Amino acid sequence: MERLTARLRRQRFVLMVAIAIAVIATVAGMNGWGVLALLLILIVAAVWSAQPTTPKPIAEEPSTIEEEPASRSLLPEVSATLSALDIPVMVLAGDASVLFQNKAAEKAFGEVVIGAHISARLRSPGILDMLRETIATNAPNQIEHSERLPSERVYIVRSAPVELVAHNGHGERLFVLSFRDISEVRRIDRMRSDFVANASHELRTPLASLRGFIETIQGPAKNDLKAQERFLGIMFDQTTRMSRLVDDLLSLSRLELKSHIAPDEKVDLVPLLGHVRDALLPLAKDVGVEMVLHLPEGKAEVAGDRDELVQVFENLMENACKYGQEGKLVEVFLKNDPGTPVEVTVVDKGPGIPAEHVPRLTERFYRVNIEDSRSKKGTGLGLAIVKHILTRHRARLIVKSEVGKGTSFTVRF
Repeated sequence: MERLTARLRRQRFVLMVAIAIAVIATVAGMNGWGVLALLLILIVAAVWSAQPTTPKPIAEEPSTIEEEPASRSLLPEVSATLSALDIPVMVLAGDASVLFQNKAAEKAFGEVVIGAHISARLRSPGILDMLRETIATNAPNQIEHSERLPSERVYIVRSAPVELVAHNGHGERLFVLSFRDISEVRRIDRMRSDFVANASHELRTPLASLRGFIETIQGPAKNDLKAQERFLGIMFDQTTRMSRLVDDLLSLSRLELKSHIAPDEKVDLVPLLGHVRDALLPLAKDVGVEMVLHLPEGKAEVAGDRDELVQVFENLMENACKYGQEGKLVEVFLKNDPGTPVEVTVVDKGPGIPAEHVPRLTERFYRVNIEDSRSKKGTGLGLAIVKHILTRHRARLIVKSEVGKGTSFTVRF
């Protein structure tokens, strides 16, 4: 009702006109029912025209402008690929900030905060200068870099630009910093050069001695038979020394060639140790040392090469007699308890070895006392040979020593 009243109010002018027409029609003598019908028609028309009309929605014209797809960085794809590498790799932006580092880099240099400048982790002036040059010139570079902590490592560090182009033509420039570990190569090179230098030094002394005595025999002692006899004895000792050195070098070479092949024969250590002891009894008697074996009953078999194991225990027991002779006693213990590894321990009661020398005993040509070793006809290669043989046998050499109380060498199979 209220809505109808409101419509009539809005059309009051039209209604007044309709009433005026009805009055005029009545005065003009028109039939009353006709006048009433005319008035109703005019009122209905006025009310109907007052209804609000809802405008038709204007059809939206289809847009003819296509939005370009947003450019997307290709760094995730690059990072996923570099994560599979086992060498340290970092991806940097043009301002040398770190965008990504793989697990190998995190393990080698620690975790880097993403977005931080590379200098926050690597403070090497050489690396930073190389990066600046690569970023400025867009050309790859590399340098050799050494790390002291937590362990000494040597890397070839390479920086190179990478141009990435997406399918929509969007380009992106990144820089890859990679680290190739050459520590083992450097160590082998150093060992090789040390080996050549040491071998040359060991051979130079007896050769110089031989040359000097030969010149003496040919010159001043040409007619001195007693001097010649004495000189020839020294020359024989020097040639014997060189022969031992060459034999040890050849043994090392042969062992290195087959170090990856484990022996598969069964060797009983009980009779083997007895054989070695019997062979060394003359030496032990000369230096005044008693050799005592502590052997279990029954067999003590291990997988091994008999000749090589004889060489191992000859070396260990001979060293105990030579360098531990002050104690006058060398004991050899063989343990073969069920459920435990077979162990052979050679113990002397000598002066012992200072702690700083123990880790280096198996290095080639390493001697605790050079003059003492040479006077006792040592080549400096014996324990290196022992180490190589035990490596082939998948066994361990354990050294324990205390100054003034003696030394023990344990072979654990």
